[in-house]
Amino acid sequence: MIETMQLRGLSANTQRAYLQAIQCLAEYYHRPPDQLSDNDIRHYFLYLHTERRVARSTSTIALCALKFLVEYVLHRSWPTLDLVRAPKAHTLPTVLSRDEVQTLLALVRLPHHRACLTTIYACGLRCMEGISLRVTQIDAARMVLHVQAGKGTKDRLVPLPAPLLTLLRTHWQTHRHAIWLFPARHRGHAPTTAHQPLASESLRAVWRATVRQSGIQKHVTIHTLRHSWATHLLEAGVNLRVIQAWLGHQSPQTTALYTHLSPRTLTDAAKICDDLCRGLP
Repeated sequence: MIETMQLRGLSANTQRAYLQAIQCLAEYYHRPPDQLSDNDIRHYFLYLHTERRVARSTSTIALCALKFLVEYVLHRSWPTLDLVRAPKAHTLPTVLSRDEVQTLLALVRLPHHRACLTTIYACGLRCMEGISLRVTQIDAARMVLHVQAGKGTKDRLVPLPAPLLTLLRTHWQTHRHAIWLFPARHRGHAPTTAHQPLASESLRAVWRATVRQSGIQKHVTIHTLRHSWATHLLEAGVNLRVIQAWLGHQSPQTTALYTHLSPRTLTDAAKICDDLCRGLP
């Protein structure tokens, strides 16, 4: 399955998620997945939905992983997989105010963590896009950041704010790594010689501790910074299509989600409605 996923060009994150889902299935039945029947799969998804009541994302990953295993590895037919549907969800992501973003970033203790998290917010990046940034992705002449092999193995350009460029230059002077902007830091080893970038779990742990320290009661993850950035741009009047391109969304409907997250957008719309009604008999 690992070899097939590599040949199909699945991202490293997707491969890990699929393998974990298959591992959970194997552990549930205490036998290899290729020894399971269609009826076993039926009972497993009933267990996920009725007993564990897993989130929609968990159910979707389990379904996609099993379909991949059956279709491309085992070359079998399990009719149950055509019946399974992840429960519909209509939840809105958490958004921080600009003051809350500044408060949280100021609380991050170590400068290299703060620099990475600041970059993720200032450019609307996903976590892995931020920590794996290379020096060559910074285009100071054009003031853009070249996001390479993002979600769906797609490239895109996002604006590089001048204050962020200054921050990154100052930060790079602390390690001068030839490749990574945020090289891994291990005790007893100089970051200049790091063979890989900062670990995502390390950054996530730092962010969780920072959120706890801040006292903010919202459910905040690193990805919240990306949602907040897009919402703040929309509130500032940036066209939704432009935000869509900067986020790397394929569908404008995905980006349109941020119109529901912006109180200012709703307020402005209400004012326009008031103006339309003025002078009516």
